[in-house]
Amino acid sequence: MSRVECNERLNCGVIGLGWWGKVIIRTLAASQKIRVVAVTDIQPTAAEWARSQGLRFLPSFDDMLSDTAIDAVVLCTPHSLHTQQVIAAASAKKSVFCEKPLALTLADAHRSLAACQANGVVLGVGHELRFTPPMVTLSEWLRAGKFGTLVQTEATFTGLVTHKDNNWRLWEKEAPGGPPMTGKGIHALDLCIGIHGAAERVHASLHASTSDVKISDTLAVLLSFKSGANGLITALWSSPFSNRITVFGTEGWAEIRDKAHPERADGWTLTTCMRDERVATVAFDPMSPVLANLEAFADSVLRGSPYPISSSDMLATAAALEAIGKSATDRAIVPVEPI
Repeated sequence: MSRVECNERLNCGVIGLGWWGKVIIRTLAASQKIRVVAVTDIQPTAAEWARSQGLRFLPSFDDMLSDTAIDAVVLCTPHSLHTQQVIAAASAKKSVFCEKPLALTLADAHRSLAACQANGVVLGVGHELRFTPPMVTLSEWLRAGKFGTLVQTEATFTGLVTHKDNNWRLWEKEAPGGPPMTGKGIHALDLCIGIHGAAERVHASLHASTSDVKISDTLAVLLSFKSGANGLITALWSSPFSNRITVFGTEGWAEIRDKAHPERADGWTLTTCMRDERVATVAFDPMSPVLANLEAFADSVLRGSPYPISSSDMLATAAALEAIGKSATDRAIVPVEPI
């Protein structure tokens, strides 16, 4: 048996100690399956913060990859760095959990998956909303055909987001489709693809909500899926928090609403209406979908369990994201490259 197979918990290193990297570290403190053994970041204050948390700080990403005590890495880094970092980590025989989006183009997503497959390591992606209890329940119903033929999914992901002008999330090269797409809409896109499969074409509309806003903060996307269904995604940085996804079928519909951001999940409601029946709502208690995703990744590395997000879905999301970016720029309907 290898050292990884013998460990009770997966030893991981976290790359990137910004807002979300720190959320990941705090979240993993409660895990019995995966633990943070080292961290790194390029910011001068990062080492001091790491020491304050009792964490071992490594000077660079290369030091992380050469450290034999680390079995996997968690990437909380700018989007444009993901592909080269995934490939480097896989080449060092370390499994990779990459924050969303996995890649900004389909070609780069293929490169990342190929590197992980060639080196026999697991690739996970930070699409934690697949792991909420109502989404798990809804997915089971969809597989059973509960709602008949699926005709449309509508997802609205909003939140008032304030970043300083120098924050990389606002840079054009990091945000195809605008910051609302890579910040919030990417979750809606992943869920839609998990429900309907690969998209065939997209039409995106992106603009600033007011003349006072420096970035494009309002996005609407129409997707046509190969299955024949439609998808409508609204991603806003111009309105208070709302995470909502509704699936419509010929026999009924279902809607999931989040009560709070996944960073501090506060439970969900799942509302359904079946043909000739009344609307019914069920409440789900809080849990951490972020932790559930990371622990599913750990189970895949340590025990060989299938990671719940398939390679084909990862590729389909990257392909649709790339097309959305082009559509928003060209103000046109854009075909999605086949995966």
